[in-house]
Amino acid sequence: MTRSLRVRALLALAVTAVSLYIAVTVPVRLGLDLRGGTQIVLQTRSTATTDADRAATDRALEVLRDRIDALGVAEPTLVRSGDDRILVELPGVQDPKKAADVLGRTAQLGFHPVLGTADSADDGSRPLPKRPREHVLPDESGTPLRLGAAALTGGHVKEAAARFDQQGGAGWHVTVGFEGAGRDGWARLTGEAACHPPGDPGRRVAIVLDDKVISSPQVDPSVACRTGIRDGATQITGSFGPEEARELSLLINGGALPVPVETVEQRTVGPTLGAQAIAAGAWAAAIGTALTSVFIIVVYRLMGVLAAVALVCYGLLSYAALAVLGATLTLPGLAGFVLAIGMAVDANVLVFERAREEYATRRRPSVRSALAAGFRNALSAIADSNITTLIAAALLFFLASGPVRGFGVTLGIGVLASMFSALVITRVLAEYAAGRPGLRRRPRLTGIATTGAVRDRLTRRDPHLMRHPRRWLATSAAVLVLAASGIAVRGLDLGVEFTGGRLIEYATSAPVDADRARTALAEAGFPRAVVQSSGDSGLTVRTEQLTNAEEAEVTGAVRDLAGGADKVRDELIGPSLGQELRRGALIALAVALGAQLVYLAARFRLLFGTAAVAALAHDVVILVGVFAWLGKPVDGVFLAALLTVIGYSVNDSVVLFDRVRELAREAPGTPLPGIANQAILQTLPRTVNTGMGAAFILTALAVLGGSSLTDFALALLVGLAIGTYSSVFTAAPVALELHRRGDRPHPVRRSSSDRNIPAR
Repeated sequence: MTRSLRVRALLALAVTAVSLYIAVTVPVRLGLDLRGGTQIVLQTRSTATTDADRAATDRALEVLRDRIDALGVAEPTLVRSGDDRILVELPGVQDPKKAADVLGRTAQLGFHPVLGTADSADDGSRPLPKRPREHVLPDESGTPLRLGAAALTGGHVKEAAARFDQQGGAGWHVTVGFEGAGRDGWARLTGEAACHPPGDPGRRVAIVLDDKVISSPQVDPSVACRTGIRDGATQITGSFGPEEARELSLLINGGALPVPVETVEQRTVGPTLGAQAIAAGAWAAAIGTALTSVFIIVVYRLMGVLAAVALVCYGLLSYAALAVLGATLTLPGLAGFVLAIGMAVDANVLVFERAREEYATRRRPSVRSALAAGFRNALSAIADSNITTLIAAALLFFLASGPVRGFGVTLGIGVLASMFSALVITRVLAEYAAGRPGLRRRPRLTGIATTGAVRDRLTRRDPHLMRHPRRWLATSAAVLVLAASGIAVRGLDLGVEFTGGRLIEYATSAPVDADRARTALAEAGFPRAVVQSSGDSGLTVRTEQLTNAEEAEVTGAVRDLAGGADKVRDELIGPSLGQELRRGALIALAVALGAQLVYLAARFRLLFGTAAVAALAHDVVILVGVFAWLGKPVDGVFLAALLTVIGYSVNDSVVLFDRVRELAREAPGTPLPGIANQAILQTLPRTVNTGMGAAFILTALAVLGGSSLTDFALALLVGLAIGTYSSVFTAAPVALELHRRGDRPHPVRRSSSDRNIPAR
């Protein structure tokens, strides 16, 4: 064993051992879409006296944290997002209405003197003029009260508690205790009120919460004028139930928010749906990995077996990285974890195909030397293709939000783990196995000493695919027109993330016809609701913005029709946030294409970078057009799939142009069409084998991933097919056409290297 091989072996062993330890001891934090719960995004709003800046948002965050702690939610998460937003995650909370009411209340508490009723007058003929800072609010019975400025606020309150007094007849009430200056202030306020005769409005004290009088009791006749209540305590009474009393005490204890907040996004996922998603993702990963492993073992024999072992190590590394970084594994992130398995196969396929070429041309006399050359020659293409995918992952992280951002994190971790597993773990196993005496005597067992079915067929036919590049461009243009017509004719079904609104998914006790449900909701006052069947016994309702009360009416109508239904998912997106997300999606798409162009132009030539980006734009339009024709929703998960397709599609173009660059260096001056054709035929086995490996994974995800991941997997399958085609029959012809128009080299004598398949 050489020194370099020993170093790589020790590194692979150490990383694998540490990853195994982390995977066993550190659990991965699951997102709410996998474990169930409610996620709420609050946005602070400026007032006449306070700006909703970063400092005000931080103060609001602390108040909200106290309220959440009082709710008793296990492992809540509260973080500031930007300058004016707060992300709240409440695991296990299935009642978003209660959570939103508690979090969204400003809770400005005040104790006001009552100056009289609004219809009282000095002489019975005219209303009393308003005094400075006086305002009018209705009391519990609706009688308008004239209130003075607040004598005490929630800041003077020491504590509040919900109590039940069965003997005294008060029922549920809230006791309030004052501290410091609040004790003297309460005595002074009640002492002034006690100077008015019983029954007079002035003997009352109004307790106001968020500009609403929640209680306005009279001071007891036993309290002396100017003396007041000196024990620093009072009771807030009313027609309270136990939950209302507890909520009021919670708001008083938590204190007032420094600025008002509004709910701009709300997501609730039932625990059953989360458990199903985990199980579906696990089955998709297991079956997809098994099918992919069988495929690469059939194609590459012993090297395929070693690559399958490296795939298992890849999964271990990715899981450990998620755990140690504290990253949250979301449902799209789980899909990204599965998808990266297919990308891990790509690096192995690149290496093995390059090793086959080296061995077939007899440039390397042994399997071991051919493998070493394969790893060395494939490194450039592996690095370029994975960097382009990392660019897409980074864009998802910085420009997206919520679960889609989690997908970007998981995809990025998966790409890095796949590179390590392919370039270190697979290399250690492959080079060690290739050096065994038994395999040196029987090299065909390794899978490297054979050319493969795809290469054999190409060798026999020796086609010249780039003889008429404009024909391929015409075909691509026709497909583009067909896809664009779908966007023009059918339009895009933008999800609630981009339009704003509410999306509710139900699991019904029996199958419900979508048309009947649509009629029932129209009769209930929601004629614009979009109803779709979901699975065997599920129903999805998408509407414009709904209040929680209106959502309860929709749920009631569905339950009456179905004879019972459980709400498994509830998403509320405010219109301003929807517009922001839609704008962010377009920016992400434009930045993705621009970033790919800049990187490819730097790594290759501007001509090749332009051709690759043209192929990417071709793929984007076709994928969006396919979803338009199918009537599938274009939402955040679709955006994740689209950016992944961009990263995946450019991989093929990078591999092709990397080979063009290599061949051009070997035979300078050779006409570009011949070089391009030769590069296509040399890389086509890798393209086919990589596509097949990824197709197994995505098919498993589409079939087993459940309703939440079906559209995601479908988008990736369509993107895989389009990207495989466009890298060969769009990117290469575009490059040739651009070269023909303005970048022609001086013709030189054709050499023997202008053959399509290397000489054997």
